[in-house]
Amino acid sequence: MKTLKNQGLGDTTQNAIHLLLEDEEVQLTQEYGNNVSIKRLGINDHGPVHMRIVALNTIIMMGLIKDAGIKTSLEAEEAGDYEDSLVGTVYAAMLHDLGMSIGRQDHELHSSYLSIPILNRLLGKAYAGNIHKIITIRSIAQEGIYGHMGNRSIHSLEAGIVQVADGCDMTQGRARIPMSLGNHPRAGDIHQYSANSIEEVLISGGKEKPIRIEVSMSSEVGLFQVEEVLLSKISASTAKPYIELYAQVKGMDQKRYI
Repeated sequence: MKTLKNQGLGDTTQNAIHLLLEDEEVQLTQEYGNNVSIKRLGINDHGPVHMRIVALNTIIMMGLIKDAGIKTSLEAEEAGDYEDSLVGTVYAAMLHDLGMSIGRQDHELHSSYLSIPILNRLLGKAYAGNIHKIITIRSIAQEGIYGHMGNRSIHSLEAGIVQVADGCDMTQGRARIPMSLGNHPRAGDIHQYSANSIEEVLISGGKEKPIRIEVSMSSEVGLFQVEEVLLSKISASTAKPYIELYAQVKGMDQKRYI
């Protein structure tokens, strides 16, 4: 990921992330989870593309937090440094939906236990002999995975970033494949139609707060995705104090939510 090169990260950190991105077990589990999500359940993308987008969103937001001089939870608690926090959040982002390979209900819990052997194996390679690093980063990653839905209590800033990064992946691409297969929403379910109207989600530095999220949409149905999905995740996130959220329907004035 090119965004990583702009952060001046150490070789060990870059290697830890490279191991994750290139791991065959991770890739195959993501792909099968997407098969279950789209073909079996008829819902949005929860596979390798989605998880890479969430990882990229996480990296961008972590960089903005760092640039603003805000310490991560590991830094504030003197349990680790920024790079430890970054690796933990990227691992959480890349593993958070592995549980979709089993099913939608409680998939965050399934993702949590499915990720443990992967975390042990990959972090064991990247931080060989440094059990402190392995335990710390694994714990942060597990909290990010466990809490990404926004319906469970989380306490670290890192987990809050992952939660919001997941909510930001709601553009029309996530709904395109299931809709093209004829897996249309059931009566009263507008998630796919709402996501299909989202044209862009831009994450950048804010004017008043470190992170500015701007959502552009083609029609008002997209407001459901903003208000019921993204805003609810931000509201439950430990990162909420650092986020500005804006949404704009084409041809209308931009609206600020927080």
